[in-house]
Amino acid sequence: MSSTAPTVFEITKSLGPEDAGRIKRLLENGVKIPVQPRVLEELAQHMKRKELDVRLLARVINQDPGMTAMLFKVVGNSAYRQLQPFGSVEEILHAVGVVQTFNLVQAIALASAGDIKKNRQVYEAFWARSHAVGLLAMLIADERVAVCNIFPDQAYLAGMFHDCGVPLLMQRFPTYCAEMKLGTPGVWIDLAEEDRKFNADHCVVGYLVARHWRLPEFICDAIRYHHAIGELGAHDARSMVAIVQLAVDIYYRDQRISSPEWDLIKADVLPELGLSEEALPEFVDIILERFGGTVTA
Repeated sequence: MSSTAPTVFEITKSLGPEDAGRIKRLLENGVKIPVQPRVLEELAQHMKRKELDVRLLARVINQDPGMTAMLFKVVGNSAYRQLQPFGSVEEILHAVGVVQTFNLVQAIALASAGDIKKNRQVYEAFWARSHAVGLLAMLIADERVAVCNIFPDQAYLAGMFHDCGVPLLMQRFPTYCAEMKLGTPGVWIDLAEEDRKFNADHCVVGYLVARHWRLPEFICDAIRYHHAIGELGAHDARSMVAIVQLAVDIYYRDQRISSPEWDLIKADVLPELGLSEEALPEFVDIILERFGGTVTA
């Protein structure tokens, strides 16, 4: 794990000229990448050691009561049913794994890293949606791990981060929330309209945040292409995008709202997860039953 965040130059080297130019313009226009919380930076420093002290890592996490409480909620998800119950952060680190717990803490930390002064209700609803999608993605990964080789902590990380560019654009552009109709149930961002009105792309912004926070590369790529699975080919991120997109669709089903993208992407998503359209309703029922049985639902 690198001791410092990658520079914008290093990040843009991995992108095409169009995306690199867009990142440069967005930063010049005042889009600000959230700083990692101190607890996360301290954890990252300890994670670089050859021998990890679980008791020390637990003490670092416990410095942030809000983060600790949220971690207990996340591991209450039935994706970790065989490991429960957890009585302490140290028990979580031992049972779930140090790297896996660090992934969960990264995702949790992101939701508290922004500074929204306006549209707070929409902002809080956004992170509640991201958390729900992350939990659903965990369950899908748990059910399909033999097919996708994606693990629950990775899926939660991608589910929480996949739309993280949105609150940054909300902060930068005062009319973004209203123009993108973010407070309207069942309405999500139209990428073409986002580009036309703000010369911005929340997928690219999210990729920038993920790289800056040193997330695994395939998760960064999944964030960049989560609305463009058809462009990924046999890329390592393809399965992750499929998990996130099915999680989003199941989230909408649970809310009894029609998913705006599903019909356009299901032909790419379902084969990637080893599912057929005929088998999907039963699979969705399994996921929703487990989701409804979690501590966090």
